[in-house]
Amino acid sequence: MDKGKIVALEDRIPKLKEQRRRKANRRLIVLLCLFFTMIAVVAYVQSPLSHVKKITVIGNELLSKNEIIKYTEITKKTNIWSVKKNDIAQDLQKMNVIKNAKVKIKWPNTVNIEIQERNKIAYIESDNAYYPVMENGKVLKDRKVAEIPVNAPILFKFKEGAFLKEMVSELEELPDEVQNSISEIHYTPKKTDQYHISLFMNDGFEVSATLRSFSEKMIHYPSIISQLDPNKKGIIDLEVGSYFKAYELEADESEESEIENDKGEG
Repeated sequence: MDKGKIVALEDRIPKLKEQRRRKANRRLIVLLCLFFTMIAVVAYVQSPLSHVKKITVIGNELLSKNEIIKYTEITKKTNIWSVKKNDIAQDLQKMNVIKNAKVKIKWPNTVNIEIQERNKIAYIESDNAYYPVMENGKVLKDRKVAEIPVNAPILFKFKEGAFLKEMVSELEELPDEVQNSISEIHYTPKKTDQYHISLFMNDGFEVSATLRSFSEKMIHYPSIISQLDPNKKGIIDLEVGSYFKAYELEADESEESEIENDKGEG
């Protein structure tokens, strides 16, 4: 029995050696694969293959694609692995024009930028030039327009600050129909009302109002002009109640009448 056992163990020794050799070989193969994989990754990261090849921008109107890309500082030499999506999005949102921004990476080497611009509410006049005014009350001083804009009201005598922000806020409250009917808004403060403004409408009427109740009363503009003779222009006074005063027909002749708004207020 003892000799049989000894023979059996001797027979198994070559098999055990073979199993150990195979395990060693498998470990070696795994280590070599990991080594060459690391080499390949390092080579890829260091090579132009990992550089950004394409940048897409969607949602931009006021800003050009090139302006946005330049602001992100991403170039064709930027490593795709070094693109910090959240940081870039936050930086973009610091621009007055941009309200929201999202940056995504589409592998292997494309960067997608999606932005939402702030609404342009009006233009402000300064030294015979015009600058867009955004919904946050900021003036885009780097976007000068030489020609008179026709797609938004033009603000005169306004400066960046509380009055301008309040004017923008009041304009945002108006329906598009009313907002689009305004040609010019002049800041014309009085001793009795530092918030007084004068409007010139696209239909030829003039409006005297105060910022404090501007949107509340101006929202009824379509109803007001429906009660007036379109051929007889004049000033619609919305400061207290609603009154219409025709321009002087002659040197000493004028006409004034009270107007009812939708709420029946005089």
